[in-house]
Amino acid sequence: MKRRRRTEILIHGSQKLSSQLAENIRQNYRIEVIQSPENGLVMIKMRETSQKSLFYPGEVFVTECKVQIGETIGIGIVAGDHPELAENLAVIDAAFEAELPETGSWAGLLEQEEQNIRQQRDGARQAILKTKVDFESMDVQ
Repeated sequence: MKRRRRTEILIHGSQKLSSQLAENIRQNYRIEVIQSPENGLVMIKMRETSQKSLFYPGEVFVTECKVQIGETIGIGIVAGDHPELAENLAVIDAAFEAELPETGSWAGLLEQEEQNIRQQRDGARQAILKTKVDFESMDVQ
């Protein structure tokens, strides 16, 4: 599983899952915190579609953390003020990058969480669509 997909699942999914996975690694390995969770700003980069040029419409407030397991560094960045989540993401990232044996069973857990996220989003989308007005079916006189 690629880093981007894994991170999105952990950010949008249950906080319990990221805590559980990171705690599993903390119990079995020595983790050195290189950069404790701290707040910062990151520029948002967008592409203007007609001229294909890049521009920066603003900044996003983030929390970032870096940890090291053995020789492998893990990074956790999340929008908003979420120090615990940023540290958990960094630990999980380092575990995957180091290819620790515990990560072998995580793919199934992450895919199940991704399915849960989809179901929640579909439910929210259906609730919104129930309130949508279809103007073509309205009788206008």
